[in-house]
Amino acid sequence: MLLRVEGATVRFGGRTALDAVDLAVAEHEVVCVLGPSGSGKSTLLRVVAGLQGLDAGRVVLDGRDQTGVPAHRRELGLMFQDHQLFPQRDVGGNVAFGLRMHGVSRRRQDERVRELLDLVGLPGAARRAVAALSGGEQQRVALARALAPSPRLLMLDEPLGQLDRSLRERLVVELRELFGRLGTTVLAVTHDQGEAFALADRVVVMRDGRIAQSGTPLAVWQRPADAFVARFLGFDNVVDATVTGQAAATPWGKLPVPEGAAQGARTLLVRPAGVRLVAPDAGLRCTVAARTFKGTHVAVHLQPESAPRLEAACALRSAPEVGDVVGVEFDTAEIVVLD
Repeated sequence: MLLRVEGATVRFGGRTALDAVDLAVAEHEVVCVLGPSGSGKSTLLRVVAGLQGLDAGRVVLDGRDQTGVPAHRRELGLMFQDHQLFPQRDVGGNVAFGLRMHGVSRRRQDERVRELLDLVGLPGAARRAVAALSGGEQQRVALARALAPSPRLLMLDEPLGQLDRSLRERLVVELRELFGRLGTTVLAVTHDQGEAFALADRVVVMRDGRIAQSGTPLAVWQRPADAFVARFLGFDNVVDATVTGQAAATPWGKLPVPEGAAQGARTLLVRPAGVRLVAPDAGLRCTVAARTFKGTHVAVHLQPESAPRLEAACALRSAPEVGDVVGVEFDTAEIVVLD
């Protein structure tokens, strides 16, 4: 493993920001840490970077204990949400900053700046003023600067947080391709699940200073570890249930569950794609309480007579109107027994 975080614990007064966290990142792996505000994700990044001390535990980078090693000697690349570019320097001066600190010759600096600006899609921009750049261009310069010294580990803190959605979605695809070409090892922190799932080989979800779940984006999406992770990922159809055999007793009635599901008192997740609308006289009778346009589909919010609301994902042309009465049936393939 290139990076190992072992038992990392950080306390601020009476609050524990990190609670004995263990995390490993393999060489060439892209890991994204997700979590709500206060979950400890940014503290974890600062600990690895050497910007935050530990009350207990250690950070091991490439087999070497980093205890007492200052941030500038950890061979890390850092890229923050607010870019932190030097306004008095032009683009080339910003990108070359780390190279100058490492004593790289001026000729090699110029070569490396050209290479990196080509790589991030800003060819010939070395002499441009930072203030003349758009937000997306500044983000590319910050990335080039972080990559310039060829760090063993690139660390990103909400790297696309200040950009508009369309630009974020485009840049996250470009970043994924770039890291793949370079073989870069990345540890990133973000609150945006879409960004994390598009960028990462592995997603780590944090809650209250601990890791709630770690796995591939597909595994975490398909099988959230618990109700917290499911709701954090945006799933609202989460209820208590009692599982017996291949059925679960829920406030929405008896629902089918996959074969081999854990038995007894459990928490059940029904993905919106598994809520099928049928005629009002079939299935669970519901009234359409609200509709939300999602671009590729419509999220239809359904209110049963005496049960929690449900969300269904409907095709644009077939989504019912607010006030319509519909029936609901459930697809076993979209039902997950949590815990």
